[in-house]
Amino acid sequence: MNVLGAGFDAVTAEQALCLARRWLQGETGLHQVVTANPETILKARRSPELQRVLECAALVVADGVGVVWASRRLGTALPGRVAGIELAEGLLEYCAASGYPVFLLGGRPAAPGRAGVAEAAAVALAGRWPGLPVAGTWHGYFGPGDEPAVLEAVARARPALLLCGMGCPRQELWLARHASFLEQCGVRVAIGVGGALDVWSGQVRRAPALFRRLGLEWLWRLGQDPRRVGRQLQLVRFVLEVLTHARS
Repeated sequence: MNVLGAGFDAVTAEQALCLARRWLQGETGLHQVVTANPETILKARRSPELQRVLECAALVVADGVGVVWASRRLGTALPGRVAGIELAEGLLEYCAASGYPVFLLGGRPAAPGRAGVAEAAAVALAGRWPGLPVAGTWHGYFGPGDEPAVLEAVARARPALLLCGMGCPRQELWLARHASFLEQCGVRVAIGVGGALDVWSGQVRRAPALFRRLGLEWLWRLGQDPRRVGRQLQLVRFVLEVLTHARS
């Protein structure tokens, strides 16, 4: 289903989870999953490279009530939101039960007296799901010169699931650019999870369930970090573009 030029798969959260579980179970090849929100759609309209990633991804889900609303206004109603963090957590639970190794990539690096975000998230997730095989972690603050070391760490870990939290579009583009190498490393499912690592590590608190049910998670994030106001203004632009296309 098309939303302002971005193609989405019309799946429910349970269907998306079932698909990703099946891919982990041994289907050949790397399956990149994109959890796209309104900001992702707007960025893809300005970035041909990101647009190609959306077109080639194994699965693109609506991570945001704004996308679902837009699909209805444009006459191609998606079945509902598929929250990226919840999809990832469903897969983490499955990996803990089935033994599939996981790699966490992203977040701030370690500092004196403070663990890196990815490492802290690994500890917290292992406490939540005992036995979760986190095979490796790496921070997201690396440049082009550091990429060989990052890729080598992934190759050593040979994870079945790679969760990349480096923000959109960097995480989506990075996974797509290195898809062939990641596939050789045994990665079967790779997902860009945005700020999920910060949530799992305890650095950021996720919006309460009431805010999520009402579709006001964006408001909660703005209250937690007023510097996000520029990003939230993109929602206004998104709404205006949807309404313009709906009238045309």
